Amino acid sequence: MLSARLLTMLFGSSFIFAGLLGFIPNPFVSPDGLFAVNAAHNIVHILSGIAFIIGGILGYSRLTLLSIGGAYVLVTVAGFLTTGDTLLGFIHINYADRWLHAGLSVAILGAGFLSDDPLETANHSARTTG
Repeated sequence: MLSARLLTMLFGSSFIFAGLLGFIPNPFVSPDGLFAVNAAHNIVHILSGIAFIIGGILGYSRLTLLSIGGAYVLVTVAGFLTTGDTLLGFIHINYADRWLHAGLSVAILGAGFLSDDPLETANHSARTTG
C-alpha cells in the first residue's frame, strides 16, 4: 500500500507541474487546449500542489488528502452547475475540466481513505496518550 505521505507528494508534484504547464503554450493544458485554463486556474493548481506538499511535510498527509479531495468535490459540483466557461467568475473551465475534476476528487478522496500515514497515526497516538 502506498503511504499517504508519498501520495501527497505525488499529487502535489503533479498539480504544480500541471499549473506550470498551463503557462506554456501546448495542446493539452492551455486556454484553447484539451483542458481549458487561464492564469487563475493555473495558480489554483499550483497552490493546491503546494498545499499537498506542505500537508505531507507537516505530517498531516491523510487529512490533507481528505480535505483537498473534499474541496475538489465542491469544485466538481460547482463546475457542473456552471453553465458557461468560467467557474466563480474568473477560472476558465470546459467540459473536459469538469470531468477531470470529478475524477480527481474520487482519486484524491480514495487515496485519503485507503492510505495510511504512520507519522500522522504516531502524532495522534502521542497526543491522546500523553
